[in-house]
Amino acid sequence: MLDKVSREGLVLLGCGKMGTALLTGWLSAGVPASSVWVIEPNPTDWLKASGVHLNEGIPSAPAVALLAVKPQMMGAALPSLQALGNGTTLFISIAAGTSIAAFEAALGDRTPIVRTMPNTPAMVGRGITGICANVAGQSGLPLAKALMLAVGEVIELDGEHQIDAVTAISGSGPAYVFHLIEAMAAAGVALGLSPEVAMKLARATVCGAGELAYRSPEPAAQLRINVTSPGGTTAAALAHLMDPATGLPPLMARAAHAAAERGRELGK
Repeated sequence: MLDKVSREGLVLLGCGKMGTALLTGWLSAGVPASSVWVIEPNPTDWLKASGVHLNEGIPSAPAVALLAVKPQMMGAALPSLQALGNGTTLFISIAAGTSIAAFEAALGDRTPIVRTMPNTPAMVGRGITGICANVAGQSGLPLAKALMLAVGEVIELDGEHQIDAVTAISGSGPAYVFHLIEAMAAAGVALGLSPEVAMKLARATVCGAGELAYRSPEPAAQLRINVTSPGGTTAAALAHLMDPATGLPPLMARAAHAAAERGRELGK
C-alpha cells in the first residue's frame, strides 16, 4: 500500500513531534525520502538531514497530503494546499478539533478526507490512532491505515461523531498517565522517600504495568484482581481509588467529558 506513496509522493504539512514520529515511521517502513515533501517553518537539524524535500513547494498530484499542524494554525496553513482539493490526493488530518466539514469547505466537498486522532506514544512506535473518512475518502482508508500503522495500532471508527471520545481517551490519555506518575511520586515523597527514588519507582511501575497490560490476554480488571490480596495493602489503597463517589472512576469520567467537550468546542 505504501508503494503508492513511494511512486506518487506525500506532502507533510507540519513536522513537529507527531509529524516527526510519522515521518520516522514511514522512512523506516521503506518510503524513500525523495518521495516526501515537507512544509515546516522551523525544521529541526534531523529534518534538514533526512533527505526529504524541505520547503521546496509540492508536487502537482501527490498520493497523500497529511496535515500535522496545530488546530489553531490550520486555517492559515490550508490555503497552501487548496490546489490539490477535489482531486485524487488523499488528505489526512491528525489535528484535533478541525472537522471534516471544515476541510470540505476549504478544499471542496469532492476531496477525499480521512480524519485521524493519534497519540504521542507514536513517538516510540506504540501509538494508537482512531480514523474515519468522508464519503470521498472511504476508498482511501486502507492507505491511511497503512501510513498510521507505521507508528502503532489503528482503529477504524463508526464515524466522525466518535472522534471527540477518542481524543478524550487515547489522544489526551497519555497526559493522564504522566500525571499519574507525578501523583504516585508525590505520594512516595509524602511517605518518606526521596524525590529521585519516588519518581524512579513510579515511572517503572506505570511503565511495567502498562507493558503487562499490553502483553497479557487477560482483561485489565483481572490483572487488577491478580495483584490484590483480600485484606492486603493493595486492597486498602483500592478502597479509595475505586470509591464510586470520590475515586478514580468518577474523576476520570469528568476529565474525559471535559476533554471531549473541548474537542467539540474547537470544532465549531
